[in-house]
Amino acid sequence: MRQSNDGMLGAMPVPRLVVTMSLPIMLSMLISAVYNLVDSVYVAQYSDEAFLALSYAYPIQMLLVAFCSGIGVGFSAIFSRRLGEGDQEQAASAVCHGFFFYGLCWLLFLLFALTGASPFLRLSTEDPSVARQGAQYLLICCGLSIGTCMQFLTERILQAMGRPAGFMIVQGSGAILNLILDPIFIFVLDLGVAGAAAATVIGQISGALIGFWLVYRLRRQLPIRLRGFRPRGEMLAEMGRVAAPAVVMQSLSSFMSLGLNQLLTRWSQSAVFVLGAYFKLQTFIFMPIFGISSGLIPILSYNYGSGALRRVSASVRFGQQFTAVLSLSGALLLSLLASPLLRSAFRASPEALAMGAPALRIIALSFFFAGTSIIFCSAFQSLGRSRWSLLVALLRQILLLLPAAALLLALKPALVWAAFPLSELISCFAAALLYRRTIQKQLL
Repeated sequence: MRQSNDGMLGAMPVPRLVVTMSLPIMLSMLISAVYNLVDSVYVAQYSDEAFLALSYAYPIQMLLVAFCSGIGVGFSAIFSRRLGEGDQEQAASAVCHGFFFYGLCWLLFLLFALTGASPFLRLSTEDPSVARQGAQYLLICCGLSIGTCMQFLTERILQAMGRPAGFMIVQGSGAILNLILDPIFIFVLDLGVAGAAAATVIGQISGALIGFWLVYRLRRQLPIRLRGFRPRGEMLAEMGRVAAPAVVMQSLSSFMSLGLNQLLTRWSQSAVFVLGAYFKLQTFIFMPIFGISSGLIPILSYNYGSGALRRVSASVRFGQQFTAVLSLSGALLLSLLASPLLRSAFRASPEALAMGAPALRIIALSFFFAGTSIIFCSAFQSLGRSRWSLLVALLRQILLLLPAAALLLALKPALVWAAFPLSELISCFAAALLYRRTIQKQLL
């Protein structure tokens, strides 16, 4: 088992390894971004109220993804480290504990769906129609989130075992099914927002089932037995120590979007519309960057576990270069296409269009700094410095962004969007300083 992984994670040239591990994840995440955007475009065509409902539900949807991603960070780091150490029995145990964590995650969001979705939407907006549609969306997406939880688990197993293409198959299959079902459920069956949610969860559950089949095919390399499994405190604590800061860090984007929604609602409903459109569009830039980040985590964890410290440093450096190209290209494209996208994809009103095009161009200035910080955070998480990841994420999305947005809204509302590049610039500087003073000394 170890020799098989050494051929890839431990011996393949770093640039080729990072591309090999990241590219399938990037492609699958781009597919996911496409169907999320198409989801929103279909809903925007259905009605403006339906799109606003999705905008207000977005923070909870992102909170679910944050929990799954954060647990995935903890699972990937421990699982990959055990593979790097050649401990097959402990690697199989890590898979069982990952299944346990993701099961708890689903139960948590099922509870929210049953008890918290409607109160949350009523607190977010005074429009009863928007609140009702948003609650319907969250009831379905959170209540049946078992699909997305298990999808995350199987993707991380396949990725860490040197099968990154499996990640693309799992995500891509669910995304394609979602794309097919969306227009049928939303328009043909006239289910609106509820139809979009139903198409999403059906795609996620089908992707998870395909993921389990792909993992089952690897049973000779890593026999996994859930029968008779008993959670072990030591393994739970080790995985939780890595996962908890990552969950908190990933959750910050949800609280950030919730905070911005509340701030912008007091100024203009069109501003909430623009922010919702931005969050859908920015996934095309940040999903590939998160793909690189996800691809780096098993590489860094494996080589750190096996003592190949220079490969760790080289992987971080190449990841930064790769990310810089993507973020700068994305910023240029968004700046050029801001008006056509808002007009054609989201049917923006004249007021929203006049506000949204300059806003997107201002926010695009932050992409390079955000991408750089994300890669630094992957290094911190993989090498046992999760608290630095949390600090950088707090700076980026809460401690700097929300106060800056509130201040600019009070001084000159039209400049509120400048809070994004300002907070990302300062956070990126802090992340680089932490990396230089702590991680580089540890590696070199």
